[in-house]
Amino acid sequence: MVAVAHGSRDPRAAATVARLLDAVRDRRPDVPVHASFLDHAAPAPDRVLDGLARDGAGTAVVLPLLLTAAYHSKTDIPGVLNRVRGLHPRLRLRTAGTLGPHPLLVDALERRLSDAGVVPGDPDTAVVLVSAGSSDGSANATIARLAREWRSRGWRDVVPAYASAARPAPAEAVAALLDAGAPRVAVASYFLAPGYFADKVRAESLAAGAAAVSPVLGAAPEVAELIVRRYDEALETSRTAAAV
Repeated sequence: MVAVAHGSRDPRAAATVARLLDAVRDRRPDVPVHASFLDHAAPAPDRVLDGLARDGAGTAVVLPLLLTAAYHSKTDIPGVLNRVRGLHPRLRLRTAGTLGPHPLLVDALERRLSDAGVVPGDPDTAVVLVSAGSSDGSANATIARLAREWRSRGWRDVVPAYASAARPAPAEAVAALLDAGAPRVAVASYFLAPGYFADKVRAESLAAGAAAVSPVLGAAPEVAELIVRRYDEALETSRTAAAV
């Protein structure tokens, strides 16, 4: 497995990815797991795949540690795979789906809200679900749909917000819910690892009146379990295709 994270200049991000992949290894000790990063951190995924091919690996599953399908999963990762295939045509590459959307991520979000002192499904609490935001409208729509579906777990309301590239901003969403009469607003951080966006969201949301802001998803057990499932799904898809 070659896990591909976004990457960050913030060293906390790579450390968080390392802890998450340790949790994956605990679940699947039979699978060699390698970390890689698209930007700002080493190693790059093509460097990892090149090393595996030179060491004689026959198959690699490339698994995006991305919470929504957007530019990185649709353009950057396919570009990496094309370059590697050109250099190592005998290396069989399988691509797993992005982590989100998936019900396990909602479970992880509620775990992190609980860590911040928020009772999951509290009918007096409205939630702002904050993602990084994207220039890809379909990615933002995925977050909006996730928010709508999450309301059914008992919250007063769940609304989407975006740290960049789309509106509303987290502080705007917090203020709107408070103005609408929500007794309490909590912010759910839909980020895999800490960094600039997570810090910015926390500061601005608290300043706008949020009662709590959850930590990033990080090495939540639900995320580790989802990575294993995405890996197994990629292998099963390749086996099914080969049998047809």
